[in-house]
Order: sequence, then C-alpha cells, then structure tokens
Amino acid sequence: MRRYGKNTDEDDIRQRPNRKGNRPRTNIRPKHDDAAEGMVLTVDRGRLTVLIDDVPVTAMKARELGRKAAVVGDQVSVVGDLTGKKDTLARIVRIQPRTSVLRRTADDDDPYERVVVANADQLAVVTALADPEPRPRMIDRCLVAAFDGGLSPLLVLTKSDLADPAKILDLYGDLDIPYVVTSREELENGTAVARVREQLDGKITAFVGHSGVGKTTLVNALVPDGRRRSTGHVNAVTGRGRHTTTSALALPLSGDAGWVVDTPGVRSFGLHHVDPSRVIHAFPDLEPGTENCPRACSHDEPDCALDAWVAEGHADPARLYSLRRLLATRERRDGD
Repeated sequence: MRRYGKNTDEDDIRQRPNRKGNRPRTNIRPKHDDAAEGMVLTVDRGRLTVLIDDVPVTAMKARELGRKAAVVGDQVSVVGDLTGKKDTLARIVRIQPRTSVLRRTADDDDPYERVVVANADQLAVVTALADPEPRPRMIDRCLVAAFDGGLSPLLVLTKSDLADPAKILDLYGDLDIPYVVTSREELENGTAVARVREQLDGKITAFVGHSGVGKTTLVNALVPDGRRRSTGHVNAVTGRGRHTTTSALALPLSGDAGWVVDTPGVRSFGLHHVDPSRVIHAFPDLEPGTENCPRACSHDEPDCALDAWVAEGHADPARLYSLRRLLATRERRDGD
C-alpha cells in the first residue's frame, strides 16, 4: 500500500522521534580544515604532548581515529584548545603518513608489534664496551629493525675507558656504518658530545640501547636545557642496568639543528614483525654472497653460498654466525 504521493516533499516523510534527545548518528566526519599541524613529543597514559608553533599542547586521540595510535615523532593535525595552558586539552584528528617506523616486539614469539618512534631519520644504537658487556647480537637486531623501518644506523660506543673498542669495530668495520667512540672523561669535558653532535645535526635521531649503557646520560649531555631524565646504574651481580626511562621523549637540539628521541632501555629486541627474507638486508657484507644461493635458501643449509663467501674472506665468520642465529630464532618461533 502506497503511503505517499508521487511528489513527496520533506514534510510528507515521517521521522522516528529521537527519545534520547541527542543528535542522530552519521557516517560523515568533519574535515577539520582549521586543524593545526604539530609533532608528538611524548605519550603518557593516553595523553600526548604535541609541539605546535613552539608551544607544547596536551592532547588526546579523537575517537574517529579508531585504534590508530600516534607515537613520538608523528606529524599530527590537532583541533581544540591550543594554548598549552594547564588543564586544557586538545584533540588529535589526523595522523600524517609516516616516512619511517622503528618497530619492535617484546620477543620473537610476541605477535604484538610496538611502534617506538615514527619519522626518524636514523637510529643511534648505543652500546657500552664494558659494564655491561657489549652484546653484538643485540646490535644486529637493532640494525635489522633500522634497515626494515627505513632508518640509517649509527653506532655509538660508550665507556671506552674501560675496554678497547677495536673488537667491536672490527666486527662491524665492513658494514660502512658511521660510529662514534666515547669515554666517561670525554662526556664530562664535552669532547664526546661534540663528536656525536656532528652525526645528529639536521636529523631526527632515535637512541636505543639496553639498560646501563649510558644512553640517557648521553642524551642529557646533548640536550642540557631539555627535560633531564634520571639515570641508573649497573647491577654488580647480574651485570644488567636498571630501567629508568619508561617512555620515549623527543628533545630538540640547540639551534633548531635536529631532534634526539630517548627511548626506554630494552633487554630484548623482538623481530616478530620482520619478514625473515628481509633480515639479510641488515647484513650488507653478506648479501652479495646470496646471489649463488639455491632458490628459497634459508641461509642455514649445506648448499648455502654464504659459507663459500665467508671462506673467500669477503665477510667475517662472526657476521654469518649472527645472521644464522637470528634466522634460527625466527624459525623456532614459526614452528611453535
């Protein structure tokens, strides 16, 4: 039965009353053309500090973004109260496309991927030469994450007054990775800071390293006027450092010459998110040797061409050991 005539207008349409008194739902989202652009400096329990025109603004993620989360380094669009005054709160309504992403998982069995930093240009892998002892395989994992995420690696070796850096430098010498060696005395007199600073100017650099290597001490020296972070000590029994940095924080270098991002100290660097076939890209000294490998080579089988490549002196056997240890770890994960 037809209720309306051929030429109906809006007055003829019966509408169901809205008993709750609120506005009807719609799929049309506001464009927020007047949103201001800013950079996320830190994230703390759902509240984000965003730098907008040199003013730090506290903001929260808009519901319309769904599960998409902003991280330190993200370029975002913000609306609402942008004064930065106490007890004010703005809203992040857009997250711009990322140019690079540093990601990690808690371990290789953890499927939950954590984005640590976005839009960084390089990753400074900070490693102590002693107290605690260096962990080359941890360095390798960080290099894998850097290459996979689009960041250039930088190796920073601390505490050279306690141990000779030659062994570590020999291990990574053929990788053409820039490096800086520092000592405690050089940190105190500023010469080490100047050398590290040369590698950071004009870039956004994320600092990563396991606890106790002096990462936060170095960041505090690089940005003396910033938000200084507490530093810990190395446990004499376990040889491990104590976590003092609990969240990532972006700090500006003086003279608008770049940014440093201090990240929480880690005791493991999971690579669940990295495709095993891309792990070889973090070993440029080994990668040319794979040209003669059989198809779908796991790089840990009798016919792998990397054994001959290393035997001919093109790469250090320790590098091949590190690669195969990483791949073996991932294979055990895939088989579980």
